[in-house]
Amino acid sequence: MKRLLLIALPLALAACTKPAEPTPPPADATPATSTPAVAASTADATLLPKYHWRLTDATDAKGQRIAALFARADQPVQLDFRDGRLGVSNTCNRMGGTYTVTDGSLTAGSLVATQMACADSAVMALDQEVGKRLEGTLKLATTAGETPALTLTTATGDVLAFTGEPTAETRYGGPGERVFLEVASETKPCSHPLIPDMQCLQVREITYDDKGLKTGTPGEFQHFYDGIEGYTHEPGIRNVLRVDRYTVKNPPADASSKAYVLDMVVESENTAR
Repeated sequence: MKRLLLIALPLALAACTKPAEPTPPPADATPATSTPAVAASTADATLLPKYHWRLTDATDAKGQRIAALFARADQPVQLDFRDGRLGVSNTCNRMGGTYTVTDGSLTAGSLVATQMACADSAVMALDQEVGKRLEGTLKLATTAGETPALTLTTATGDVLAFTGEPTAETRYGGPGERVFLEVASETKPCSHPLIPDMQCLQVREITYDDKGLKTGTPGEFQHFYDGIEGYTHEPGIRNVLRVDRYTVKNPPADASSKAYVLDMVVESENTAR
């Protein structure tokens, strides 16, 4: 479960018996060379919750790459900031804690992690390697633009560089509606004019009260023609998903006006047993 400096060197003119050379043009006559614009780094805390921050580089105080932080090369460590909480994923265990930003520094509280064991010892050690660098106060720098960047520098001089990928809330222009979907264990054939032999998830919406108990009577399972971002269905496994449902602005004529993004798997059952 669940980013030319043109340096004019003075000419050394030696006295000689040759005719005088033409006087060089003044420095002001040298064509100006434009310097590429570089986005300024700041400590803009408002950028943090707008992106999923994925680790792209990490070096220690001596400039050496911290290889231990890349135990999962295909799934880089990811940070998410939301409602005053920091979430860490793509480690062995999911980790989380509180955070605050003050005067260009980010302070993270103690991180709490799930208690799952990982077979790969390097992945297992990733939790500790990440945790000891994130807890406490770090220098914060952010860069906005087409490729947002986040840099965290620890008190010992480790530098962690992250690249931002827009969250669903950023992509869809606002918060989604939180809903719970029950996904049946098996798909069924369904009709689609552009996809022959299409198989659809069988889905129905369920509700919970404020105590986390199911309420009401779920309806019948229905063909689900949309995708659920972040969810991969396994035949034979029934799941209850907590998802965020977004309204897609100006969708193509043949596309849905709704987008679903997985938040978490609430229940999972192997019905083949």
